[in-house]
Amino acid sequence: MSDALLDVRGLTVHHGQLCAIDDVSFSLVEGEVLTMIGANGAGKSTLLRTIAGLHQPTSGSIEFNGVDIVKMRPHRRVNLGISLVPEGRRLFSSMTLEENLQVGGYRARKGAFTIDRVYELFDWMPQRRKQHVWQLSGGEQQAVAIGRALVANPKVLLLDELSLGLAPIIVERIYALVPEVVATGVSVLIVEQDVAQGVTVADRVHCLLEGRTSLTGVPADLTSEQIDHAYFGADLAKMAPRSEVGE
Repeated sequence: MSDALLDVRGLTVHHGQLCAIDDVSFSLVEGEVLTMIGANGAGKSTLLRTIAGLHQPTSGSIEFNGVDIVKMRPHRRVNLGISLVPEGRRLFSSMTLEENLQVGGYRARKGAFTIDRVYELFDWMPQRRKQHVWQLSGGEQQAVAIGRALVANPKVLLLDELSLGLAPIIVERIYALVPEVVATGVSVLIVEQDVAQGVTVADRVHCLLEGRTSLTGVPADLTSEQIDHAYFGADLAKMAPRSEVGE
């Protein structure tokens, strides 16, 4: 896509002898939400970490605003406008909530997001800003991780497994913020095992199966059967016990 903000082409990534990502291509345009779905071990987190600069690809290209960033160090990618909310949150447990946000604002780009703006998004934070993050719940820690990424004022926000280990009601509250973030012009790439939640906020869906693209499309054009087949890689009717087929 000529107007792509992030353009990934033929990306292949290995962990030793294991091919985690195999010839994956996709694009992301400004203000778009792309949800990358797939089962555990499909290569989703490896893909995000490679875009963020934490893994080096075996082959392929990653272009951001038309610039090849494959050889670029992670902190330079942050400076350009790529922020990652990693799986497991990876907060600094010895620091307070506000100090974790300040880390995200170090050498931040100019933009709409400040610590005060994050406090507006998460209105419970100002009263808890002096608490150490280990004292917060899992959902609260996830919110801090998102806030830390936002204060860097990214053009592309990478969200890795937002729903992992969180109660459904907390997941819904966090996902409800995605449209507000996108409205500021931020593009969002979400990696998610929770298919229903991830697809709900997506403009487009990209499914990975064992490191390879198994399905792409607009949610409205995809059936649940197509998604299930791409996600699990098998005909579910054939997988079911004979007595259940046709029931």
